[in-house]
Amino acid sequence: MSMISIDKGLLTAENRDKPANRLKQKQPAPSSGPQTGPSIRTGGVMNYKAWVAKRAKEPMGLETVDLGPVGAEDVEVAVESCGLCHSDLSVLNNEWGVSQYPAILGHEVIGRVTALGPNAKGLKVGQRVGVGWNSGSCMHCYQCMSGNHHLCPQVQATIVGHRGGFATHIRSHWAWAIPLPEKLNFAEAGPLLCGGVTVFAPLALHARPTDRVGIIGIGGLGHMAVKFAAAYGCDVTAFTSSESKFDEAKGFGANHVVSSRDSAAIKKLGGNFDLLISTVNAKLDWDAIISTLAPNGRLHIVGAVLEPIPIAAFSLIMQQRSVSGSPCGSPVAIETMLDFAARHNIAPQTEHFPMSQINEAFARLASGKVRYRIILDADFDPIAHPTRARNNI
Repeated sequence: MSMISIDKGLLTAENRDKPANRLKQKQPAPSSGPQTGPSIRTGGVMNYKAWVAKRAKEPMGLETVDLGPVGAEDVEVAVESCGLCHSDLSVLNNEWGVSQYPAILGHEVIGRVTALGPNAKGLKVGQRVGVGWNSGSCMHCYQCMSGNHHLCPQVQATIVGHRGGFATHIRSHWAWAIPLPEKLNFAEAGPLLCGGVTVFAPLALHARPTDRVGIIGIGGLGHMAVKFAAAYGCDVTAFTSSESKFDEAKGFGANHVVSSRDSAAIKKLGGNFDLLISTVNAKLDWDAIISTLAPNGRLHIVGAVLEPIPIAAFSLIMQQRSVSGSPCGSPVAIETMLDFAARHNIAPQTEHFPMSQINEAFARLASGKVRYRIILDADFDPIAHPTRARNNI
């Protein structure tokens, strides 16, 4: 087993200026740096291991990694499980043009705090937390000071220029290590930290319980969107291209299900929806979709469609409709979403793999057959994962 060191600092100057870097993060935040005082830690010297992608589109291998000292404002988390998101697959394959190798993927982490930098706040060793798409931000810009940390110009994506959660341990700025509610189903909670807040945030921003909400796509994102919208009290319509998902969508809470391939059925819904959330990354009949919006209705995009979306101006102007989009969410948005999920017993539908079968799990995700999210359960050698062994979890 080899030892590798992975830079968690900034993207190179030439990569930083590429437009593709604005997909989910603009410019990674600087590391909080080496500790300036003693850190608080459980256990002795750590033997860190991670599943490492050395090149695009190649299988990952288990490596010993050097994480260095804990940063002054950082926390270290022993990974219990980590969700596998389609964004991990996109970064593995460098589909967005922002990937850096070697890479440690995984950004839906559930685990326990094992070490705290001297300036870390609000957490304690042994506390169970979650780390999602982002693991740091500057904490002093206008967006951070306004509570929109996820819009910080220096927001640090967890799996681009930073070591992710398919590992024994992960590091994060303390503000992005989110304490988990006691009533949350921890074993199934990982996907909430990325996919969950991605669909919850537009509902919290743009929906009311009396609204008619449409969810386009019943997959890893969409099935959670249906659950959240239904729990919020909305009248929910699910759009799916797969008739095999009709009954499942109703089981998730949809009041109505429509085939996204049925143009006649979509046409009948003209002027109906207060909010449409598109979770797919495929090209759609956007004119037909927008025509289903009510006056003042909104189409909100969270699926990473790489092709431009053509929009006829008059379809927006005459009915005061709008189109918007959003990334994941701020630490407060994530905490609010987790509290809502715990209160309403919302969890994603998942398939579990041991983390040692990570390459098989990625192949399963790439096949498009997952119902609906994958979670990798850490199964490292207990010597390399003392917190897991000590707590027998």
